[in-house]
Amino acid sequence: MVEEAPADPSPPPGGDVIEYRLRQQRILAEFGMVALRSRDIGAMLQQATELCAEGMGARYAKFLSAPDAEQRMRVEAGVGWAKGVVGVATMGGDTASPAGFAFKTGEPVISNHLEGEERFRTPDLMVEHDIRRAINVLVEADGKRYGVLEVDSEGEGTFDADDLAFMQGFANLIGVAIERQQAEARLAASVEHQELLVREASHRVKNSLALVSAMLSLQMQADEDPRVTRLLGDAQARITAIAQTHDQLWRGARVGIVALDDLACGLANALAEQSPLHRIRCHAEPIELSADTAIPLGLILTELVTNAIKYAYPEGEGGAIDIRIAREDGRIVMTIEDEGIGLPADFDPKAHSKRSLGTRMIASLTRQLDGEIEMGARAGCAGARAVLTFPAP
Repeated sequence: MVEEAPADPSPPPGGDVIEYRLRQQRILAEFGMVALRSRDIGAMLQQATELCAEGMGARYAKFLSAPDAEQRMRVEAGVGWAKGVVGVATMGGDTASPAGFAFKTGEPVISNHLEGEERFRTPDLMVEHDIRRAINVLVEADGKRYGVLEVDSEGEGTFDADDLAFMQGFANLIGVAIERQQAEARLAASVEHQELLVREASHRVKNSLALVSAMLSLQMQADEDPRVTRLLGDAQARITAIAQTHDQLWRGARVGIVALDDLACGLANALAEQSPLHRIRCHAEPIELSADTAIPLGLILTELVTNAIKYAYPEGEGGAIDIRIAREDGRIVMTIEDEGIGLPADFDPKAHSKRSLGTRMIASLTRQLDGEIEMGARAGCAGARAVLTFPAP
């Protein structure tokens, strides 16, 4: 530490030394909370200078940035200075200036008599403000020298080792806060990079599935067996449902999250384009779902609507198919209804699943959602009705 000959500590006029030190400890604790919560380095540095000046009973304080290529240190934050100083004024950053010496050597500097100072030159800014004494401490962050915290006074008195400890406490808290903010910035950049990778991967999956769907379409056109064509069409619809879910995953504001209304009604619109005879209507609440929930739900919706398209109405005729999805009592309820011929009177989902891949898929995907599904006739009118319920995320 570079220090003048020791002198008696000098709290503010009329002040008690013990109360003075206790006040410094309270202010240091207050700044600790500020540094812990701060997300803005500039605002934190400004508050540091204000609290530091208050704790030292001084009018002036400033934070000086690391020297630039021309060995100048800019006043980044400060209190008490004339207008146009903070953010603009610079001081020498070489070892011939108190702040430059503190920065380059890492040693704190106490100068209680600037007018007679022989170790360093007194910066013009200090002369212009009649500064008589100053104390400088280095601020380090992540092993790098970040700048210098300085308190200045135009009054009589002395800065001593206890004042230096108070200042060093501020400098240490600033350094820790800067390290935390820099670490958070690196983490945020890493998360953003990971999100970009996820979006790109999801986009590629969607494109790959679209290619598979197109290949199945070509195969359907080339094969004359109606059973094969039907099976390929079912597979194509399922692949399209997964592809559209991935499309929503990378397009959304939050990676891996799908808005239920966008997903469900997007699938409904795609199925409607393939079945122009049917009026497929969709109403879904904008509930956010993860991919783990959205994909099986999208597949169940596709299976149920596809079944209604194929079996609800006599061949060559069309009709209405309604999709409603809402949150009810902590569960999500999806209802799909048609106005067609209805299910057979003896319809048994368990027995039907033994000979129907689609029904087996619906049962398996429902278990995956930890849900329940009921399929039967509409109450009081013609048509079929399927109701899927599962816990809301």
